[in-house]
Amino acid sequence: MVTQENFKECKEMIKRDLNDNKSDIRLSAGDIEEIFDELWPICRSITGDGLRDSFRILQKIIPLQLHEITSGTKVFDWEVPDEWNIKDAYIITPEGKKIADFHKNNLHVVNYSVPVDREVSYDELVNHLHYKKDLPKAIPYIASYYKERWGFCVTYETFKNLPREGKYKVKIDSSLKKGSLTYGDLVLPGELDEEILFSSYLCHPSMANNELSGPLTLAFLYNELKKIKNRKYSIRFVIAPETIGAICYLHQNKEKLQNKLKAGFVLTCCGDDGSITYKKTRQEDSLTDRVAEHVLENSNQNFDTLPFDPIGSDERQYSSPGFNFPVGVMMRTPFSKYPQYHTSLDNKSLMNFDKMVELIKILSDIVKSFDLNTTYENQITYGEPFLGKRNLFEDLNSKLSHSEIIKRRLRLLNFLDGERDLLSICEKYGYSILEVEKEINQLLEHHLIKDPRF
Repeated sequence: MVTQENFKECKEMIKRDLNDNKSDIRLSAGDIEEIFDELWPICRSITGDGLRDSFRILQKIIPLQLHEITSGTKVFDWEVPDEWNIKDAYIITPEGKKIADFHKNNLHVVNYSVPVDREVSYDELVNHLHYKKDLPKAIPYIASYYKERWGFCVTYETFKNLPREGKYKVKIDSSLKKGSLTYGDLVLPGELDEEILFSSYLCHPSMANNELSGPLTLAFLYNELKKIKNRKYSIRFVIAPETIGAICYLHQNKEKLQNKLKAGFVLTCCGDDGSITYKKTRQEDSLTDRVAEHVLENSNQNFDTLPFDPIGSDERQYSSPGFNFPVGVMMRTPFSKYPQYHTSLDNKSLMNFDKMVELIKILSDIVKSFDLNTTYENQITYGEPFLGKRNLFEDLNSKLSHSEIIKRRLRLLNFLDGERDLLSICEKYGYSILEVEKEINQLLEHHLIKDPRF
């Protein structure tokens, strides 16, 4: 049992264990692609063995602790559904041709389809078929988690050529029974108990940008953040099935998050060539928003911002009125804004793993910026500190004006008065918060300012 007395000792032990895990993992496009290729063939859903198999692969990169929530569990206004697993699915046409073969593309079956094994007419079959006229070569992604039904997804080209006479054999070898929902989480301890959240979802079958880019970005980000020495904020990582998984997570961790969560980001659609897009928190002027936009403005990357809207991913749950957590979304092309979204065309050809590396570095800079930002307190109550005796000033006899370094140092000392945070001063003068880190550390070392968090 963890007591008040041994809390710090336990925290240090956890920190050492996490820092020692997989320290040889590199942040490279090739390494991300390798894990992507392992995850790609798996048929995932909001429950089931495909989801667990995917978590086991991700655990090579991030040591998530997995949790199982039993079917039937009430989680706020929701209930965890029965567990779904599938072995096979296909249609045999009247001519004996096999189509909608699950083993060729797992999008061919409506996710969460109940078992079926019988013959049907064309007229009955079409009521269970899904396609996209506007993308005739694409297989759409369709799911039915909370209403029992069965169905298949085909290209519109396939649908147009189906014979209208004769009997079709339809087979879905699936099971839907009591089981559990799986999610994974991990806290990377910092010097503060306050936390920054990174959350993504794992529940869709073989789709690349909409499904795999988020958890892969989160997993490799973990390995970058654990390298940061003297981390200030603790970092909470969550991967769960979208919507119901996030609701389960909030239900199970409500008090922890309410007591500790300082800021957060949902990661989704991180892998295409589009510009970075940041979707603001529900508050739209939170510290999460300020830091994210500041880092992006100083990143030399093209980016867009979107206002908060309760249409999207799991930010809907974190930002629901009862919680109202300051959680934004970091992505590239937003969900539903690229034509391949929720179809078989969202595949590896859409992915740019170098762009994922870029985004991970920006997310790492965001965490560093949070760590650096606070309302530092000037320790010289009256007058300007004598910087010369601390070797923090230049020889004015040889200069006509102050250097930019000295100007920056004087501005920081004047405005770090315990009322303004560092970010506001950087915004006032057009500095990147990360470029003043050296000056802040020097001022702390000389006891000219104090970090009120410690």
